[in-house]
Amino acid sequence: MWTHKAWQGRLLPHPLPPEERLRAYATWCNAVEGNTTFYATPARSTVESWAGQVGPGFRFVVKLPKPITHERRLTGADEELRAFLEAIEPLGPRAHALWVQLPASFGPADLDVLAGFLRGLPRSYRYAVEVRHRAFFDDERSARLLEGVLSGAGAEWVPFDTTAFFRSPPTSDAERDAWLKKPRVPRRAPALTDRPIVRYLGRDDTARTVEGWQEWVATVAGWLREGRSPTVFVHTPDNADAPVLARRFHDEVRAVLPGVEPLPEPAPVEPLTLF
Repeated sequence: MWTHKAWQGRLLPHPLPPEERLRAYATWCNAVEGNTTFYATPARSTVESWAGQVGPGFRFVVKLPKPITHERRLTGADEELRAFLEAIEPLGPRAHALWVQLPASFGPADLDVLAGFLRGLPRSYRYAVEVRHRAFFDDERSARLLEGVLSGAGAEWVPFDTTAFFRSPPTSDAERDAWLKKPRVPRRAPALTDRPIVRYLGRDDTARTVEGWQEWVATVAGWLREGRSPTVFVHTPDNADAPVLARRFHDEVRAVLPGVEPLPEPAPVEPLTLF
């Protein structure tokens, strides 16, 4: 996500060689979603480059590859899992959590499969699971069963909050595209571990995005008071200003809890020129 085209030359210096892009992003934010690993397991040398560009406190939330979660549905994917774990090993402590995003068809009837999969994972990593089946949000018994499976494995439940986004019809091409693709599930806030993770989707309009995250500001401040260490990812349909918005969210939490450490100062960006 740190190579988003809309950021180049505006938020991040451009051009930058691949081995410097994450380093520049890390001056804006101290965590990143490793979404590209969903589509292909990276080469170990690539991951070594990522690790070399950020400090040990930087947080990667790295998504398991699609063949494991969506094609094999957590069954019979030992080889793919082994290759993935070997590839990301250079991240070391930067691997804040391995992110198991499950398809919307993965429901309560599949919980035994999820429990068995989580039991078989190495204890050297933390795990976070994102579900999209409506039963986990609409049926209290299904939600409690899922919480039991996750708590038994020390895994977190990752909410993807799209409630602010779906509050009114889309007004741009990016919003119309997201309208068709993003899950419509109720907002869920309880944390299961000391490392809660939130994914929030706002709108292209900044005011509406900020209005929609106010409950999360209070929730995150509460987690921090409890001694938890939350990670929040802020998205919009086009993500053009996502780093700016992430920093604004962080500042709003700091306004509630001034003792929260500030984010680093972004690297300066020289204006683009024709020559």
